[in-house]
Amino acid sequence: MLIEDTPDVRTTLIHRADSPGGQWWRSAVIYQVYPRSFADSGGDGIGDLPGITARLGHLSRLGVDAVWLSPFYTSPQHDAGYDVADYRQVDPLFGTLEDADALLARARTLGLRVLVDLVPNHTSDEHAWFRAALPAPAGSPERARYIFRDGRGPDGAEAPNNWRSVFGGPAWTRVADADGTPGQWYLHLFDVHQPDLNWENEEVRAEFEAILRFWLDRGVDGFRVDVAHGLVKDQGFEDWAGHAEMIAGDDAGEEGVGPAPMWDQPGVHDIYRRWHEVLASYDGDRALVAEAWADTDEAMARYIRPDEMHQAFNFDFLCTEWSAPALKDSITEGLAACDSVGAPTTWVLSNHDVVRATSRLGLPATGKGPNGIGADDPQPDAELGARRARAAALLMFALPGSAYIYQGEELGLPEHTALPGDVRQDPAFWRSGYTEKGRDGCRVPLPWEADAPAFGFSPTGASWLPQPTAWAGFALDAQKGVAGSSYELFRKALRLRREFDLGTGSLAWVDGTWGPEQGLLVFTNRQVIVAVNLSDGPIPLPDGLDVILASGELRGELGHQALPADTAVWAVLED
Repeated sequence: MLIEDTPDVRTTLIHRADSPGGQWWRSAVIYQVYPRSFADSGGDGIGDLPGITARLGHLSRLGVDAVWLSPFYTSPQHDAGYDVADYRQVDPLFGTLEDADALLARARTLGLRVLVDLVPNHTSDEHAWFRAALPAPAGSPERARYIFRDGRGPDGAEAPNNWRSVFGGPAWTRVADADGTPGQWYLHLFDVHQPDLNWENEEVRAEFEAILRFWLDRGVDGFRVDVAHGLVKDQGFEDWAGHAEMIAGDDAGEEGVGPAPMWDQPGVHDIYRRWHEVLASYDGDRALVAEAWADTDEAMARYIRPDEMHQAFNFDFLCTEWSAPALKDSITEGLAACDSVGAPTTWVLSNHDVVRATSRLGLPATGKGPNGIGADDPQPDAELGARRARAAALLMFALPGSAYIYQGEELGLPEHTALPGDVRQDPAFWRSGYTEKGRDGCRVPLPWEADAPAFGFSPTGASWLPQPTAWAGFALDAQKGVAGSSYELFRKALRLRREFDLGTGSLAWVDGTWGPEQGLLVFTNRQVIVAVNLSDGPIPLPDGLDVILASGELRGELGHQALPADTAVWAVLED
């Protein structure tokens, strides 16, 4: 097919191709492993590092370039490991340091790079530093590592300000002095068991640079930085009229609400410049990845300037509604922002904090979606969501830049929307008074074998969260070798992405007869033309189109076909 031979069609180049073979992270497909839900080798119902190591072959066969491991550090597990008590040790739930070394060695053998999570905004309240801070007096070096403040009012009984926790409730908790009398308050933007560190303190900065070196010395290829837009707070600690959200400017448009004083502060970039220097001192092209919920693409791009981080998740893409004009704008703006600082755009559709794309895209209102779905909430249209998620995956894999897969996404896993309250473990569920269902529904352990106990997740059939019986049909062994399965679709997409160098490619929009006005998103990347039908009905494809991949079955005869609603197709352009 030649685009110039198609009447009333015009192309607009918005992103130029890079040369293949550059820095790996500029075009990598990276697979997120949530350790407690990936594979359990010990039979206790909780996934572990040996279980991950045993299943790394699956990721190699899938065709990803790297693995990102969510936290496996020593932790009381109040927030599934994001409350770290020791950044240099593996929690016994997950194994040992030797198990971590074995995982890294196996990944290297398979040609997989490994990123690990780093949680610098806060520690666990069981961290040695915080345990030392509690009996220490106000103004002591021990307390200076965290954010302790005197309360307001004549007896200090009121919190230092009105900030709220992201998980619900106040962001301040009062502690007792050594003599038992009420004392200062400490800040925790998340759970009460997650005290925020004081990043104005040089000791904190030096400690985390040492933590980076500890894991780099063990061979990790980089870090995904949790709440990267946090860490530094406005030192005025004034009251703020906004809501407790992760996005810096989420409330800024409301009357009387200014920018959030706890997110996206200018001083955070000094930290990442220092971290960049640490990673640059090592061989092997190490990378920093920002989880930065910035309010604009331009703000997000500040985290990936040449002397700071290497990737930042494009959450705007994840949160965009299922609409051709909206997605076109999101992709255009994301590429432009990253191009302005010479960084790749990093695409993502799902992770451990949001409703799975397969379910989210089946809701009446698409976009970021709710904070979890319960049995009493409006339920997603399963067939619609699955169809859209397959199309969205082909859209994402065809875009230039890096892309992330959340574990189970390759299986087409939906959200578990019927978890009973007594098994939920997300602190957001409890602190919100059960109004927010939270993130447990996207964290249910994976199904590997349709007929095995716990679908092959655990040898004993134990599972820290219950798996739906319907997940037998999503098991890996039920999809391998099955034409049209979600797993085989992902494998083929990743193979073709490599074959055509799409990750380092260009992007030119195709408009006119085809375009957002017709509910169609069409672009070219190198020799491939991609079309995604986001309308309510089928759209005819040009005759003679050389289709190499489709997210669903096309209508009509070969060469004279139509693209059904919520379906994506890749085709090869003629020279």
